[in-house]
Amino acid sequence: MSGEQQLQGPDLAAGVPVSSIPDGGMLTGHAQGQAVLLSRRGSEIFAIGATCTHYSGPLGEGLIVGDTVRCPWHHACFSLRTGEAIRAPALSPVSRWTVERRGDTVVVTSEIKAADGAAPLAGATTAAPPPDVKRVVIVGAGVAGNAAAEMLRRRGFAGSITMLGADPAAPYDRPNLSKDYLAGTAEESWLPLHSSSFYKRHDIELLTGTRVRSVDVAGKKVTAENGKSREFDRLLLATGADPVALKIPGVDQKHVFYLRTLADSEKIIAAAEKGKRAVVIGASFIGLEVASSLRTRELDVHVVAPDTVPLAKVFGEQLGSYLKSLHEQHGVKFSLRKTVTAIGAADVALDDGAKLPADIVVIGIGVRPNLELAKQMGLTVDNGVVLNEFLESSAAGIYAAGDIASFPYRGGRVRVEHFVVAERQGQCAAENMLGARRRYDDIPFFWTAQYGKEFRYAGHASAATNAVVAGDIRREDAIVAYRENGRDVAFATFGRDLACLQAERALEVNDTKVMKELTAS
Repeated sequence: MSGEQQLQGPDLAAGVPVSSIPDGGMLTGHAQGQAVLLSRRGSEIFAIGATCTHYSGPLGEGLIVGDTVRCPWHHACFSLRTGEAIRAPALSPVSRWTVERRGDTVVVTSEIKAADGAAPLAGATTAAPPPDVKRVVIVGAGVAGNAAAEMLRRRGFAGSITMLGADPAAPYDRPNLSKDYLAGTAEESWLPLHSSSFYKRHDIELLTGTRVRSVDVAGKKVTAENGKSREFDRLLLATGADPVALKIPGVDQKHVFYLRTLADSEKIIAAAEKGKRAVVIGASFIGLEVASSLRTRELDVHVVAPDTVPLAKVFGEQLGSYLKSLHEQHGVKFSLRKTVTAIGAADVALDDGAKLPADIVVIGIGVRPNLELAKQMGLTVDNGVVLNEFLESSAAGIYAAGDIASFPYRGGRVRVEHFVVAERQGQCAAENMLGARRRYDDIPFFWTAQYGKEFRYAGHASAATNAVVAGDIRREDAIVAYRENGRDVAFATFGRDLACLQAERALEVNDTKVMKELTAS
């Protein structure tokens, strides 16, 4: 999705000493003009592409877990043996290379070309699905639905796949809508999750601009508002979420926007090219990312929110205060502990009587899961579609993923509105449709980017009231541990990407020793 890394390290085609590759470690170099990662496990030596296929993260700066490597930027995971993208957000494999051992020297000789053609995808397994699974329908063509369709083909499913989405655009990278794309620093070509030919080549019927009207659970039939219908043996609900609407006078004007879809982002961009002053209502992730992006476009930006400290409920007061100061350093003004009572033609009115000039108003006060269809189907719903550990709903053969999914997590039940979680759930649900019975137990992960600085978060804390900071946030070198009932349940990092990977792994295996070490300095 972005430019390749510059080549660095030794020429692996010329050979390097075996001793230069630590056992259980990595060495980044290059061969034939491409970045290559060498790794070793005992006597086995592997060579794969060193650049993550999701925004070109440097895998050599990541973390090896078993025979996989995890990307430090957005926590994608690749097989060191095959190059397969094992876990989202990366969906495409990295290259794989032939390695020769010549005495005490290791030489990377040639790239192993992946077979070109239709399904199954690279890394596919061909275990037969249950005999009654010949048709899969996915309601929702966002990141969760897209990841599910891709995984079905990757796992060798040869039956029919239909994906129906209300959005007129093919699946795209939603997080970028409020980040680089809105800021004008990312090309539109970065946004699609797959090329336009991908769905045709892999025989995935993609029906965009198609809203589903009803699902007949007993009859196993989906009907769209345009009258089209598809029968299914397995169904995935991935209907996502909609922005929370602000109910005040003036919200229906043309210069007032919400940001959820590609079309929304494009409308804000068009308005930003003409306007000079923007008011952002809400200091949520979306609100602050929009503020950052509009400042990059050199608009005057004012953020209004009822919060005392932005994002303190998620990140804690220290990191939240830093984010506020970061925005202020870039010229953003804040009206905190305030609410907007009305939006005029050229200003917004606050509850204290003040009026802020505004050519553009962007509302970012949260989202609500889109549960209408699930309720109509009679599924069990409680702050989301209630799922078991396999992401299956109360109706057999019907699964859910993404923003609507209420799933078991660490003895409780949570619903997480993040891109990586949605993709991984789509992948897991797809495998379980084919009989895998794989428990979804991934550690939630998300990131936010503001003014070129990225903050990463692994785990899940119900609140950030007990946050322990190690390092120096203002020097962009810190890790924050969030504790509940005497144990660490989540970590946020700033300038410590590897530490976030290590924290994620420690949460997976409950390694309290590593957790303690991470926050010791």
